[in-house]
Order: sequence, then structure tokens, then C-alpha cells
Amino acid sequence: MEFANGCISRPSRKRKLLEEEGHEMLDFSLDELNEDLLERVLSWLPASSLFRIGSVCKRWKSMAESEGFKLACSRIPSRDPWFFMVDSKLNVSIVFDSAECSWKKLNHPHSLLHNLNRDSIPVAASGGLVCFRNTSGGYIVCNPVTGSCRELPPVVPDSRGHSLHAIAMNAYSNYHGSYKIVLVSGDLPKLSFKVYNSIDNCWEEEIILRRKVDDHMESDLNDDDDRNDDDAVYFLSKAGNVVVTNMQRSPSKQYSSVFTLKDGEEFVYFLSFSGTIIACNLTRKCFSEYPRLLPLFSEYSIDVVECKGEMLVVVLSEFFESASLRVWRYDPKTKTWNQIAAMPPAMSHEFYDKKLDINCVGAGDQIFICLSSAELCSYVLYDFATNRWVELPECLMNGEALEFMSALSFEPRIEASV
Repeated sequence: MEFANGCISRPSRKRKLLEEEGHEMLDFSLDELNEDLLERVLSWLPASSLFRIGSVCKRWKSMAESEGFKLACSRIPSRDPWFFMVDSKLNVSIVFDSAECSWKKLNHPHSLLHNLNRDSIPVAASGGLVCFRNTSGGYIVCNPVTGSCRELPPVVPDSRGHSLHAIAMNAYSNYHGSYKIVLVSGDLPKLSFKVYNSIDNCWEEEIILRRKVDDHMESDLNDDDDRNDDDAVYFLSKAGNVVVTNMQRSPSKQYSSVFTLKDGEEFVYFLSFSGTIIACNLTRKCFSEYPRLLPLFSEYSIDVVECKGEMLVVVLSEFFESASLRVWRYDPKTKTWNQIAAMPPAMSHEFYDKKLDINCVGAGDQIFICLSSAELCSYVLYDFATNRWVELPECLMNGEALEFMSALSFEPRIEASV
């Protein structure tokens, strides 16, 4: 007689039969599976385990290096994200494993150790790949878990000297190495974009983006096309400090943007220098500027993220001597911002008056948030599914706590080719 969930239960005849069959199953060995079945079974292992199967036995080592196993891994719909940590002074690869809630050190891609690429910083990621940009403006695409890299053809310099606003990436197929990188540049309201296509291994011709406006606004904007929408505004804060509205981004996030696919149309969203959200419809070759989330004369830090194909905005602001960390969604029908999540005040109050900058990245149901300033460095993971905010442990290396400016999310996939 057994107790289950507070209730009395009796072993059934069916359970006895299952227990007897279970003893026979104990004699079963994975070695009895043919190669195809073994590849499919092992491809479902957690990412951390995948990288260790080669040390089990010779057969598994051979299988782990085979194309058949990589193909089997490519059929796994998704893997729990790893967050690639970014710091301008860091010459090693550190990731946060969201499945195991632990920090990991990866072998730094060999191509990034060359003199020309030594100071490269990660600027975009998609699927199992991360894109780096070196100080000369060259791009290198890497698989962080295998170390494989590809240096992209040089980008033809913009003869007009326009500013680069956004670098976005979208991987269509990890196994076949199909991806594109999008560069958005220009001076508002005159923007353009250029696309790198991995299949053709070349940069496509630059495409001009027209401004999408409401009919009743069009005449007003035509008269004011020459104005600079990104002019900075200076004002005095309540603390008596001079504050500038021009967004001061960390080097790794100054081109921060997200790529989404909606109703067959490709979008790139990024923050303008003045802190507004710019939505670029690459399919229709147009862009629009969303309404400002907070008043112009407000002190706040803002970042844009993508979760489950949707663009969201994370804002850290201060009101009534307390800090607030909230997530917002834009409603195109009402043209308003709606709050969808907020950190509990007991947690966010710690960030008050710390002059923090937030750098965020989304992955599925999760948002990874880096909060950094001269006084404080903290990492928070928010999960939409459980509505939980979790402060992550410090990342220790040789007994010292490492501090990161930002992070990029990718899926640890051994089959992702560059």
C-alpha cells in the first residue's frame, strides 16, 4: 500500500507488469542502437552534455564529428539560450547558460586572436552565430561553441559619411549557414540600409528608406525634411546635474537593434540618438518613428529587445525617490505604449540614484538585463512565462568578479555553420 499526494493507492496489476518489464529494460544498452537512431537520441541532450559526448567512447566521438549527427541536431526546434557576455577589455568568451543557471568559459575563436581582430566586439547574434566588428569596420561571423569563423567581404565605405545606426542579424538555417546581416545608416530623416547575404557571400546594393507618415502629417514633414531629428537637448536634473538627451551607448550597444518577421515582412528596430524607437520595414523599404515613451526632459535608460518575434522596450526610470524597471509593448492600432511587466519595487529600489545604464537582450520568454555604472554592476533575468525577476550570481574568474557591459543571446548549436 502506498501514499500518493495524500491519498491511499494500491499497486495495480498493470503496475506490476510495468515493473517486471522495467527490469528487462535495464539490460538495454545504447550500443544496440544503429547509427541513425543513436544520433537522433543523443541530439536531444542538453547543450552542455553535447560537447562532452566525444569523451565517452570512440564510437560516440566518431559520431559527434559526423555530418549525420549535426543534421540530427539541426532538427531540434530550439535550445535554451546562452548569453554571450560583452566587455571591451575582455579577450575571452564568457557565457551564461540559462538552462543550468551558470557561467561558462568558452575557447575564444582563433580568428579573433589575430592582431587586426583582437579588439573586435560582438554587435549582433542570431541562431547559433555571433557577429563581431573590428576597429576597422570589418565583420567576422563566428560559432562561439565550435570556434569556426568567417571574415566577411569589406563593406564599401559610405561616400556621404553617414552615421551607422544599427547592425541586425537573422539566421534562416543553422545547418546550411544561411543568414543575413543588415546595416542601417544615414541622418534622420534620410536613412538607408545595406544587406550581407551569406549564400552569395556579398553585400547587396544600398537601398533608400522612405519615411512613412500619416496623411495629415505629410505636408508638415515635407516642409521640415532638413531638420536634424537627432539633435541633443540639454537640461538641468532635479539633482542639479546637466543631462543630455542624446543617448550615450556603450561601444557594444551603440548599434543595438532587433530583427523581427511579421506577416512575411522584415523589420529592424533601433534606438535613435535622442532615444526614440525607429522601425524600419525592409520589405516595404520605409521607416517610421514611434512616439516617445517618456517626456523629453526625463532621466532614464532605455533599450530595445526581441521576444518571440515581437519588439519590446525596457526602461529604467526614477520617480518619487525610487527606481522603476518596466517592460513596454507598442500598440500600432492605438499608437500608444502599454506596460506588460514591472520589476517588484523592493528589487528595483536598489537601483535608485546609481546612474545606471541598462543593456538588454531578449530570447524567447526571457530578457537578460545588464545594469552597470561606476557604483554598481548587476545582472537580472526576467521570465515572462513565470513572471519572475531573478538577480544572477556574480561571474568569478580566478577569484575575481568580472563585470560586463552587455550581452547577446544565441542558441548553442554545434551544427551552426558560418
